[in-house]
Amino acid sequence: MLIYKILRPAEWAALRSQGRTAGAPVDIADGFVHFSTAAQLPGTLARHFADEDGLTLLACDAQTLGNDLRWEPSRGGDLFPHLYRPLDMTDIRWTREITRGADGHDTGPLE
Repeated sequence: MLIYKILRPAEWAALRSQGRTAGAPVDIADGFVHFSTAAQLPGTLARHFADEDGLTLLACDAQTLGNDLRWEPSRGGDLFPHLYRPLDMTDIRWTREITRGADGHDTGPLE
């Protein structure tokens, strides 16, 4: 199963240059890297990134993240994937730009 991380331009640039990241400021404050499932992604975009452009979508295989990935209740009691270690470039299966149109953000096809 793929899970997804959204990064702002500076966060994506830092990950590419350093090879790993503790995440966005909210991730660092919370002590884990926030991810979303395909079903949760539209809500995450609407709630946390509504007016932002230049976003990058990262897809990771949940199974390969091992015991550092925990599924914990969050928004609406839904179980969200949280990674309790830095995210490495080697964890990422693919990336793509999230475009924005008249109907909001477009992530392209998801698993």
